[in-house]
Amino acid sequence: MKHLIEISRIVTKKKVRKIEIFDDHALRHKNSKFNEFYEALRAKKFKSDRDAAHHLYGCDPTDPKYRQLKSRFRKRLLNTLFFLDVNVPSTSNYDRAYYSCNKDWTLVKTLAWYNAPHTAAQLARQVLNNSLKYNFADLIVNCSRILREYSADMADERSFELYDNYIKEYLPALEAEVTSEELYQKVAMNYYQPLPKSKNLVEEAQAYGETLVKLSEQFDSPVIHYNMYLVWVYRYEMQQDFDAMLEVCDRGEKYIAENPIFSQEEKLLKFHTKKMSAYLHLRNYRDGRINAEKCLNQLSEGEEAWFTFMEYYFLLAMHTENYINAIAIFNRATDNPKFKKLDGIIQEKWNIFEGYVNYIIESEGKSNKVLQMQPQKGFRASKVLNSPVLYPKGQRIFSVLLILLQILFLLERNTISGLQERIARLKKYANRQFRKDEYFRPVQFIRLLQQLSKAEFQVEELSNTEKYLTALQSHPFFYRGIASELEVIPYEKLWERILSYLK
Repeated sequence: MKHLIEISRIVTKKKVRKIEIFDDHALRHKNSKFNEFYEALRAKKFKSDRDAAHHLYGCDPTDPKYRQLKSRFRKRLLNTLFFLDVNVPSTSNYDRAYYSCNKDWTLVKTLAWYNAPHTAAQLARQVLNNSLKYNFADLIVNCSRILREYSADMADERSFELYDNYIKEYLPALEAEVTSEELYQKVAMNYYQPLPKSKNLVEEAQAYGETLVKLSEQFDSPVIHYNMYLVWVYRYEMQQDFDAMLEVCDRGEKYIAENPIFSQEEKLLKFHTKKMSAYLHLRNYRDGRINAEKCLNQLSEGEEAWFTFMEYYFLLAMHTENYINAIAIFNRATDNPKFKKLDGIIQEKWNIFEGYVNYIIESEGKSNKVLQMQPQKGFRASKVLNSPVLYPKGQRIFSVLLILLQILFLLERNTISGLQERIARLKKYANRQFRKDEYFRPVQFIRLLQQLSKAEFQVEELSNTEKYLTALQSHPFFYRGIASELEVIPYEKLWERILSYLK
């Protein structure tokens, strides 16, 4: 009863008149500006305060009406965070426990601040017990500090020693976790550097990985283990040692299987996706498909990371000419109800994929009845051919991929007119807008097309192509999820396909 008395005393003195959150009851009021703001954000209608202010009030973002609404809306959103439902099937026990413990830890600090030490200590013990089960070193240290202080105030020497020992045991583990996070973040921060600049990072990642191995041997911490595996995965990926990369991913998955209490779907999906990346670069469709079928049975569909996994699976099928399966993968991803809620750049990438899928249906369907029977879902090649190909600066590679798709459709229709103009556009990208270290492979491929243009599309007149082909082969396809490296059909195969139309 004393704990309820402490809590009710605080609530009576400090309670607010109304707690504003977004719950099912609040969201029933469809005419509310809060709800209008909320639904528009969910639908990704706004890119800036200017968009939101104009939509909601027809005013500038500096207008007091909009600023007040935004301030109150933000507060309501933050309040709602305390009432999130983490008990959904896709949430791992580890993640649920960490969220719940941190929420309760906030209550512990609130109770301690408002001088309710007995209730704070009782709740801190509950958090500590759950944290010990999952090795939450940060929460173990924090709760033990509260409880050590409480034991001192109660002159409970036995409890004081217990919590003091927890602090001494887990503080080094917490420091090791912080170090492991630092090392992983250093690698992740520079991971997307152009390949010529990544050589030093490979050496650094090697040293970081060895440090993390030592830390993992000292401390039984899932944080350290996950960071260790991911650093080694990145290290081998940057070195393009994909067999070693697969081995590390297997070890990461084995760690999760042997320690189910530490299982996190986010980390498992990361290992699965990196394996798909390795199979893509090895062009090993058989093992990649086995891996995908196993993984897709374990993962919840519709999250952004799931679409990333499907992207690698789709590219693997396309690069290995398993076109029927590529179409099935494409349809499964784009038919998902959550596809339309993805960021615009991700949707645009899949729109590019759609064009290539339909080109394959048209070009390969003549000799493959199964492909010929694939539904094209209202796709029109004429729409692609008439597209002005206007993409913003950060999506220039989409312009290249779409122009290449136009070239393929023109060749499929035995149409030479229009090729010169499209190759001239590609030349402008290669000469003026593409940094060679970042866009090395597309630039080399555009140079090949320029030679074809100079030969007036007469294959027997082609010359000066060997050096560009050699350059492509010396820099193999390497894709880390960034747009500049995307190839729906590898450039080497694309060149062969283009030449086959002209022979």
